[in-house]
Amino acid sequence: MFYYSTNKQTQEVTLEEAVVKGLAKDKGLFMPKQIKRLPDAFYHNIGEMSFQEISFIVAEAFFGEDVEADVLKEIVYDTLNFDTPVIPVCDNIYSLELFHGPTLAFKDVGARFMARLLGHFIKKEGKKEVNVLVATSGDTGSAVANGFLGVPGIHVYVLYPKGKVSEIQEKQFTTLGKNITAIEIDGTFDDCQALVKSAFMDEELNNAMKLTSANSINVARFLPQAFYYFYAYAQLAKKEKAQNVVFSVPSGNFGNITAGLFAKRMGLPVKRFIAANNRNDIFLQYLNTGIYSPRPSIATIANAMDVGNPSNFARILELYKNSHEAICKEISGYSYTDDMIREAINTLYKTSGYLLDPHGACGYQALKDSLQPEENGVFLETAHPAKFLETVENTIHENVKIPQTLQTFMKGEKKSVELPSTFIPFKRFLMEQ
Repeated sequence: MFYYSTNKQTQEVTLEEAVVKGLAKDKGLFMPKQIKRLPDAFYHNIGEMSFQEISFIVAEAFFGEDVEADVLKEIVYDTLNFDTPVIPVCDNIYSLELFHGPTLAFKDVGARFMARLLGHFIKKEGKKEVNVLVATSGDTGSAVANGFLGVPGIHVYVLYPKGKVSEIQEKQFTTLGKNITAIEIDGTFDDCQALVKSAFMDEELNNAMKLTSANSINVARFLPQAFYYFYAYAQLAKKEKAQNVVFSVPSGNFGNITAGLFAKRMGLPVKRFIAANNRNDIFLQYLNTGIYSPRPSIATIANAMDVGNPSNFARILELYKNSHEAICKEISGYSYTDDMIREAINTLYKTSGYLLDPHGACGYQALKDSLQPEENGVFLETAHPAKFLETVENTIHENVKIPQTLQTFMKGEKKSVELPSTFIPFKRFLMEQ
């Protein structure tokens, strides 16, 4: 299958080129030339299938023309060696727990899949070392760093905003060493993302080293996130709750909800989506006005969603042919302040014992505020609450048990390179590696 740029100013490329390049030459994002609709029989039988079985069928629709079936199956099954259960929370609201992977965050799926797919291409073609640049506002950095750790032929540079990620998140990608380098930028996530994009556009830098991205701008990172929408639906089907399904997605860079929209295009019976924002509500303002006005991000307690110019908005526009009306028919938006997020965490915990993280709290509250009696709502609980320990403990006024995997990370020694938010020092650092 070929992939084209959202800016449509460059030629189509193969899957391998899209994965290795990350970003198109015209600064657009790659999109698959077609989105295959899966047969009705698949949805009739989906409740009887495992996470891995479902995901392999979905992966074949995207990648099957370019990757041998046995290789793709091995990549999928190796990636998804953990579960993503749907948990009833209250009334017709369910939590899709995506924090059972190695770094306890939803991005483990896409990061692990991409690491294995890119590793396959490097080994197959005998390419020289590929350098992965990734900007993170929280969980992307830890998922990518751990997903790519030790993969031959790949070096990862994680850019993150100084003082704007939680201590546990920071430890998950600054303590690894080996082929992982953490770069602490004196600025915001948007500054980190701008540096990554500038690097891709710099001819001298690209002649000196092969660069790609592991942010959700990369098709191999965001497309596999469609897997768990199908699996969530399968679990609801088993409970006979798969009617009028609504997904509420905590949204920052919009890769996650875009993957869900792709799943719907493949025939997944989803009634509608909700983009749940923190105070960085650029998408909500677009829904309300039809005008997209990116602005500098605002720091919140849901820090992984602190994005002022979400990259994947370009893919959403492409999916809906730039129709504001069509987008509004399938996606609604909500925005929550820090105080509202804390209230959602505290109230649900006190009434049901279910503990939310700040991002999942946005998704949950959006369902509470909009779900209709005939609908079944699923919010994406994107990270373990212990990753935001201080915020959560100060909200519920109780201690939160820290999983052993996080305790292990916390014992590691932080190692990072500090750089300003301007491009020249960053370029110079990369050229010296």
